[in-house]
Amino acid sequence: MKTAAASITTVEQLTEACEAFRGVAQRLRAEVAKALVGQEQVVEEVLFALFANGHVLLEGVPGLGKTLLVRTLGQALGLSFSRIQFTPDLMPADIIGTQVVIDDEVTGARSLQFRPGPIFTQILLADEVNRASPKSQSALLEAMQERSVTVGGETRTLDRPFLVLATQNPIEQEGTYPLPEAQLDRFLLKVVVPYASRADLTEILARTTAPTAARFEVRQVITAQEIAFAQALARCVLVAPHVQDFAVRIVLATHPSDAASDFTNRMVSVGSSPRGAQGLVASARVRALLRGRSHASTQDIAAVSRSVLRHRIARSFEAEAAGVTTDDIIEGLLGETPAEAQP
Repeated sequence: MKTAAASITTVEQLTEACEAFRGVAQRLRAEVAKALVGQEQVVEEVLFALFANGHVLLEGVPGLGKTLLVRTLGQALGLSFSRIQFTPDLMPADIIGTQVVIDDEVTGARSLQFRPGPIFTQILLADEVNRASPKSQSALLEAMQERSVTVGGETRTLDRPFLVLATQNPIEQEGTYPLPEAQLDRFLLKVVVPYASRADLTEILARTTAPTAARFEVRQVITAQEIAFAQALARCVLVAPHVQDFAVRIVLATHPSDAASDFTNRMVSVGSSPRGAQGLVASARVRALLRGRSHASTQDIAAVSRSVLRHRIARSFEAEAAGVTTDDIIEGLLGETPAEAQP
């Protein structure tokens, strides 16, 4: 972890660095598990986005620990954390900040001073993002894409790393504003947060309702500099041509066309953008890194495909009428797409 990623010039050095980072990732998971019971897959996928320098859309019913996850992750990473509760009356200035008039008590002169909003942080929880108007939702676009905010003609750079974790409730859709496709596409992953298992729910009750409920202090196990190193290291993870081609063929399989399969043409109305292929490769690299491997495999591509593609595929009317989910479609496409390209 002390060696700069730019100095890695051989496969042996890359393998050694990836194996060393695996220990850091394990300690990070252990710290998060002190406060958050279960949800190991959700935690791992959020780490995919963090080390791939992307953003996450978390979908799940209330009370599953989404806010606790984000706050705990900020503590374990040593990063600043802000939460914005998205509501219909939220304005863009409430997110990015605004310029206010300041009176000088001595001279009486007036000047404009920028008051930064909660977006000036490193981990931003956009809670129930689909309850705000499209105008307020769009205030996140520049920050998510450029890692900067423009106010009054001046562009201000956000601190790195910068990670947006937005949540939305899949049940209550009355009074919501569905995220437009352009904004959905800027999320690297869409992670579905499941219900707690029987064992996890028992542990939650033991921790929170027992007379002597234990309280755990989450320690910082990684610095911002080490996160930047891990992001650079992930980009060094090797992706063989046949692995990259597998990602390309999966994305192309989502496109309805004369050359597409009958399954795709019946179930998909709009397929993934090129960001889908980029997300598959970037996430597969981080998955390999977290396992101490210096190369990504087709298994890594398949493992991350649901989270990367489920918000980039629009179902056809036939699929909606038949109750076929986007995950079902992706599962079907994976079954139709062999890991090795046909000659």
